[in-house]
Amino acid sequence: MRTGEQMESGKKLLYEEVAARICGMIDDGTYRVGERVPSIRDLSQKMRVSANTVMEAYANLENFGRIEARPQSGYYVRSSIAELRDRPVKEIEAEEVIPHPVIANAVTLRVMKNITDATLVPLGGAIPNYDLLPADKLNRILASEVRRFPVQSVSYSASKGIKRLRTQIAKRMLDSGCSLSADDIVITSGCVEAISMSLQAICRPGDTVAIGSPVYYTFLNFIQWMGLKVLEIPSTPKEGMSLDVLSYAIRHNPVHACIAISNFNNPLGSLMPDDKKREMVKLLAKHEIPLIEDDVYGDLAFGAVRPTALKTYDENGLVLYCSSFSKTLAPGYRVGWIAPGRFRSKITQLKSLFNIATATPTQLAVAEFLTNGGYDHHLRKISRIYSRQVNQVRDAVGRYFPLGTRVSRPEGGFVIWVELPEEIDTLKLYEEALKEGISIAPGQIFTLGDKYGNCLRLNAAIWSERIEQALETLGSLAGNMV
Repeated sequence: MRTGEQMESGKKLLYEEVAARICGMIDDGTYRVGERVPSIRDLSQKMRVSANTVMEAYANLENFGRIEARPQSGYYVRSSIAELRDRPVKEIEAEEVIPHPVIANAVTLRVMKNITDATLVPLGGAIPNYDLLPADKLNRILASEVRRFPVQSVSYSASKGIKRLRTQIAKRMLDSGCSLSADDIVITSGCVEAISMSLQAICRPGDTVAIGSPVYYTFLNFIQWMGLKVLEIPSTPKEGMSLDVLSYAIRHNPVHACIAISNFNNPLGSLMPDDKKREMVKLLAKHEIPLIEDDVYGDLAFGAVRPTALKTYDENGLVLYCSSFSKTLAPGYRVGWIAPGRFRSKITQLKSLFNIATATPTQLAVAEFLTNGGYDHHLRKISRIYSRQVNQVRDAVGRYFPLGTRVSRPEGGFVIWVELPEEIDTLKLYEEALKEGISIAPGQIFTLGDKYGNCLRLNAAIWSERIEQALETLGSLAGNMV
């Protein structure tokens, strides 16, 4: 690390002295794990050195794993928690990739109920932070739009939804890499309805749906209700669904549909690279298999650029793109949408058949918010906060959970996947946590098999002293199981 001049003089270079002082302050607890260290500008002024010297010092500390740079945020003391890395998927045996019927179990139903229990500390649910949602502004807009359109607001909208809203969504889809028109979009009552209708448009009882594993358990509920089978495709915390295994599964099984969350997957938090997105769409198109895309977290990227959608690479109309404003604006407004490609007429028919149309007042309010409410500014604000809180939760896991725990490192959204030492049963941990007033989502509810028994999903949308205390308690309970 030292130059010849240093070696001869026996003195440290200036940037090393700066790095040593910051390192010392980390060691003595002045700066804790997850805490922001001074900006380059501030430290250069306080230590009376150049900005370049501080930059070299911080680069040195980064190299040694003491601090890390976070997008649009600055430098933070790095956690010692091990990051979940993508592991090679083992060679596949035919009996390992076969469809299975879905049978809901009591544990999953109980966990789902506990997630919404306001008396418990909500560590398990994939629920946004309601304090970050623009409730006052949205509700003022809602009242104003109802006054502005008194007759329309109490009338059914067209089954496809209000055109102004569909136009605004089409404009926003450019950020995802998609060129759509208002006519390509159907408004739904949230993303749940969009995905449910997609399955109904494509599948019949007994059909097989391929889906990344671990599986978002709400998808399993749809699939069970429709009498379908599930083909779980192993996924990794960095890049998502294994396309090699998906290709193998398609060659050896009849697959009628595929569901994917390529952007900030729930529960892994993974982000599929663009080349793999393109490859996935091409693979499924080759076999004429429709792809249902859930992109409900796509707007919550921590970086400056929103990731592309799988729909971007759709040349055959086989991608049914589903999303909503439930994670970014208002879950209770129940405003989502679907761009169903070649299945547009079928989706419109299903929409009119099952609930006629999505509620008109909330469509009007969201359309006006997208037009004049500062949606992009809102997204930048909450994404910065979620980025910080994801790291705070990761850092807390690093401090309080047993040695050997590994954690995913999402680049957007607010869910984290935690892998504890193998001897820990997170279903038992779930039961112990309930006794302490804490709800978690154990890994077993994200599969039909016996995988993920030592894993769990955490929600990082909320951060407070109460949340940190709950994580400390949870870590202590896990430690007692080692």
